[in-house]
Amino acid sequence: MATDRSSAGDPARTLALLWGLTAAEKPGRRGPRQARSTEEIAASAIVLADAEGVDAVTMRRVAQELGLSPMALYTYVPGKAELLDLMLDTVYARMPRTAPADDGWRARAAAVADDNRALYRAHPWVASVSTSRPPLGPGLMAKYEYELRALEGAGLSDVDLDAALTHLLGFVQTCARMAADERAAEQDSAMGDEQWWAAHAELLARVFDPGRFPTAARVGTAAGEAHGGAYSPDHAYAFGLARVLDGLAALVEESE
Repeated sequence: MATDRSSAGDPARTLALLWGLTAAEKPGRRGPRQARSTEEIAASAIVLADAEGVDAVTMRRVAQELGLSPMALYTYVPGKAELLDLMLDTVYARMPRTAPADDGWRARAAAVADDNRALYRAHPWVASVSTSRPPLGPGLMAKYEYELRALEGAGLSDVDLDAALTHLLGFVQTCARMAADERAAEQDSAMGDEQWWAAHAELLARVFDPGRFPTAARVGTAAGEAHGGAYSPDHAYAFGLARVLDGLAALVEESE
């Protein structure tokens, strides 16, 4: 479940923050030079979210990490909602972009998916943030432009091009959330998936009747043996990405 959402703050203040139009830069404003930059503030908040989760990011905590008072931090960033948008736009701007395996749209789309998966691995909290209203900062816009161009040339209409990218990125985000759930389960139980099933095998054998659920018994056993547990994030991603690209290929064929 998403715990936060982007663009939850004041739109005017958020856009001014993301595009660098700070109060000190506005015509007619004079004041002491600020001791911190928004880049430093975003970096500190991101480090905190990476280590402890986005719920740990509060204005008070970030101010403490920077050696500021909470009231001083508010002179840089209007509030937690705007800070979250700044964090998101910053990680988008820093995203690495890998070279695709070849020049085809399918390879370019796979590279985009892999880059976003790498983003979620580096910053797991990003997958938990709802971005149905994305922060329209320079980092996001550069990301959107680059990713659209990766799919351009396949013959899709502009509307389908946007929908295809949204579909691809939604798949990657879903995989990232499921992988995060898997890691959380391992941490809570202090066991890997294979260890957990082995520890409960005797109880499961008493309550589960293969004769009543023959298909589930057969398929579940085969999958468990193949993955070393009930779920493999790597297999789910590789399998699902291929199917997503197959679906987009069918759409491309229809558009020709």
